[in-house]
Amino acid sequence: MPPIASNVVELTQALVRIPSVNPDGDPGTDGIGEQQCALYVADFLRSAGAEVTLEEVEPSRPNVIGRFPTHPSANGGKKPRIIFAPHTDTVSVGGMTIEPFGGELRDGKIWGRGASDTKGPMASMLWALYEMRDEIPSLPVEVHFVGFMSEESAQLGSQHFAKHHGRYDLAIIGEPTSLKTVFRHKGCLWADVHTTGVAVHGATPHLGVNAIVKMAKLVAALDTDFRKTLAEASGEDEWLGVSTINLGMIQGGTRSNIVADFCKLRVDIRTTPGLQRAGGALALLTDFVQGIDETARVTVASEAFHLDTDPENAFVQKLIAAGAGLTGAPWFCDAAFLAVAGTPAIAIGPGSIAQAHTKDEFIAVSDVEEGVTFFRRFLASLK
Repeated sequence: MPPIASNVVELTQALVRIPSVNPDGDPGTDGIGEQQCALYVADFLRSAGAEVTLEEVEPSRPNVIGRFPTHPSANGGKKPRIIFAPHTDTVSVGGMTIEPFGGELRDGKIWGRGASDTKGPMASMLWALYEMRDEIPSLPVEVHFVGFMSEESAQLGSQHFAKHHGRYDLAIIGEPTSLKTVFRHKGCLWADVHTTGVAVHGATPHLGVNAIVKMAKLVAALDTDFRKTLAEASGEDEWLGVSTINLGMIQGGTRSNIVADFCKLRVDIRTTPGLQRAGGALALLTDFVQGIDETARVTVASEAFHLDTDPENAFVQKLIAAGAGLTGAPWFCDAAFLAVAGTPAIAIGPGSIAQAHTKDEFIAVSDVEEGVTFFRRFLASLK
């Protein structure tokens, strides 16, 4: 079965041209969901000799899984398993200044939503696997691939996969890391701070209690004193720096002529391993908020874990030896959810994270080609 692209550049272009925008929030297009991208990847994996399964996690939103054939090991034992795992969804295309799904090749770059995050890295992985298809069965490891749905919101695909497919010996998560091995990254807590008041007519505000005014005091404190508290509690991480907070969204009240009886502030706290050892972001935030306003509440909207993979892991050392030095990242990704389930995980791929989610997203042709060379070199080093 011939491949459905003739080189990694064409493969990247083809993937970018398939709309697969995460439906969460305002996608900016009707082209939402990962199904068409997953079907395309499935056909490519079959052309490379893999056995393919589509596992629907949400309606019309599957993970695509490819398992490459493998010969028995020389000693008759069970081979270690490694998995290449980029994601198939992208962020919104709202506000883009280029054709989101054009996949245009211009100035030595491939342009469009997902070119960097993470269809370029995915294409490099897939093309390396295609070129190595005759050698993979003889490797001393089993090689699998999964394209995760919903990485850009809630990480439903990686959580589903980790729950149903057990432990691997290494997960190589596809992200644009400039071909460095991200072995440690921050976690993320999205929490809502709630204040309450008493609604009365706006003409007599002194008779009520304004929840927005109460929140204003908390906003000022969170933006100053809590930043310092957070940094002191987490400590300075060698790779990640300190834990941080962003005050991202606020809403309150129902009308301008009614004293607001509620207000909600959404905060984004990026967490280091040190903060987790100090009791975690939620406990720290709750204690701080209630120390200022004992009637305020804190609820969790979502939480993603930090990543802290042992750099001495034998497969991680192979990545380093292949030229991918260690680094940390302030963002988080699917790697953390596999790690929590017992799979050592790292993130790596060609391209720069600085291009991810931008209004004119691109990846350089030289980067995706270098990615193929790197992943081939890594696989060959396992012999």
